[in-house]
Amino acid sequence: MKGKGKVQCVCMCPYMQEVVGKDCSILLWHMRLHDSISEEGFHYLVFDLVTGGELFEDIVAREYYSEADASHCIQQILESVNHCHLNGIVHRDLKPENLLLASKSKGAAVKLADFGLAIEVQGEQQAWFGFAGTPGYLSPEVLRKDPYGKPVDMWACGVILYILLVGYPPFWDEDQHRLYQQIKAGAYDFPSPEWDTVTPEAKDLINKMLTINPAKRITASEALKHPWICQRSTVASMMHRQETVDCLKKFNARRKLKVRMKTARMNS
Repeated sequence: MKGKGKVQCVCMCPYMQEVVGKDCSILLWHMRLHDSISEEGFHYLVFDLVTGGELFEDIVAREYYSEADASHCIQQILESVNHCHLNGIVHRDLKPENLLLASKSKGAAVKLADFGLAIEVQGEQQAWFGFAGTPGYLSPEVLRKDPYGKPVDMWACGVILYILLVGYPPFWDEDQHRLYQQIKAGAYDFPSPEWDTVTPEAKDLINKMLTINPAKRITASEALKHPWICQRSTVASMMHRQETVDCLKKFNARRKLKVRMKTARMNS
């Protein structure tokens, strides 16, 4: 639809006042909310149409992609996560599919999407809010069915940052049980040769995000002050990472195939 010359998007959801109120406050930060309409048991949210597609698809189409670019990407993600956390919101499903670009313009802003699994917490509240998220991005505490809170988003950010740097995830196994065992043990590393050209500062931030103990895991506000983020121009490498782009193309193809297979199973 169009409003005042601008293309807008309408999101329809079952009317639940507390959830709608929460989503509206988030959308005000991530996408401009233009209108909110209640009608016949549904709530309609009218906000800016995000047209740039997925961040990971944009990266593989670039002619140049460096560690510094990865730093800029994760900085924008962290800024959004930090805003959510300051407002008592835990996303719970951070993953590549939910990282979108505002437009197709070069340098377009990264936007968080799909707050369908988001929860509201009080301060640093930790509780069992139920099993939610996507397998490869779940934190150890969720898999252990321990109380959890904001740190689950930071674990997912660590997984995303790892992928941004080398094009494949830190935890991977076709067998879900073995995958979960890897995650609970924090069993990842930085193998050669692809990690040899990544700076120690980038690895340090990943280690701080993928800390098994959520109480010791870095927060979004702390991560934004990390040298690899706030001193990017002097710390992060500017070398083009062609192997990362090549691996990311394969990673994108695999995850999209899994989505199609899941959709086919649901429709059969």
